[in-house]
Amino acid sequence: MNFDSAEKIAAAILYEGYILYPYRPTAIKNRQRWNFGTLYPRIYAEAQRPQEPFGLVAECIAAADDKASLDVRISFLQLVPTQHADELQDPSLAWDEAVERTSEHADLRLSDLIAAPLTLTIEMETAGPSTTLRSGSDAEKFAVRQNLQMELAISAQLLQGVACKLHLEVQNTTPLPSGAGAKREEALPLSLVSAHLLLGIKGGEFVSLLDPDPKYREAVAACCSTGVFPVLVGEEPERPVPACRGSMMFCSPIILYDYPKIAPESEGDFFDGTEMDEMLTLRVLTLTDAEKQEMRSGDPRARKILERTEALTSDALLKTHGVIRGLREIRGGTQ
Repeated sequence: MNFDSAEKIAAAILYEGYILYPYRPTAIKNRQRWNFGTLYPRIYAEAQRPQEPFGLVAECIAAADDKASLDVRISFLQLVPTQHADELQDPSLAWDEAVERTSEHADLRLSDLIAAPLTLTIEMETAGPSTTLRSGSDAEKFAVRQNLQMELAISAQLLQGVACKLHLEVQNTTPLPSGAGAKREEALPLSLVSAHLLLGIKGGEFVSLLDPDPKYREAVAACCSTGVFPVLVGEEPERPVPACRGSMMFCSPIILYDYPKIAPESEGDFFDGTEMDEMLTLRVLTLTDAEKQEMRSGDPRARKILERTEALTSDALLKTHGVIRGLREIRGGTQ
């Protein structure tokens, strides 16, 4: 399955909250990292009180024939320390940079999944030298070198008519040297950050969970997802083709609407979808020279934000001020 038409929105969600304004490594909100959809190693997650998430569950409905096949892509970020804190003149500048990881599984026949669930153990190599992390003032060190390990389980249940219910689970089963006693500093580099699924179907269509065909409403109501919300993605079909169906489903850690889009006026990612491009652009431009220098010397993606905003023309900035996409009629009388 070619996921190109869904890549832009998937990438925006993947990096949501990765680095926040003022985009400096020393900012508290960027030192105490927290991202949507983080799946910690299970042995660590279950030892926490309250328990942290280590897996996700996605359920959706597909209208498909017996020859239909499913493509699955698992995507997430891995946070990797770029430098040892003790090698820096200013330890507060230590930074965990994101590395994109994906695992793809193509041409899974729905008839096979209906006959027997599929469970895969996925080991993902994270080639590179050993990395040492410091845990606060106790200077306790953790070596991070082992591969990431996940478990993917997929099953399908045949429903009345030409439809089936898909059930997918992803769990982070990466072992930790310290076991259940591991600290967050050890678990975070081996976590699946902003974890999500992209699903593609050939020989069928996914049914919208937000606006399903009437004949699928009962089946949709019985779907239960944990940690993600499946929505239709890609190019929205033109009427009279039903827009409540599609060939791709995005199981997002953030609740979206069907066929979400990135605003064409947006010049690039600010990693904060809850803010407006105009406001963040103006805020970046008003940073002090010292703050901008720290931004340049920090994360490469932060440096690109600064370079992009400083090169922005007045016409491009004006486009971010606001736009009306369309108007719809409000039915009923007015008071």
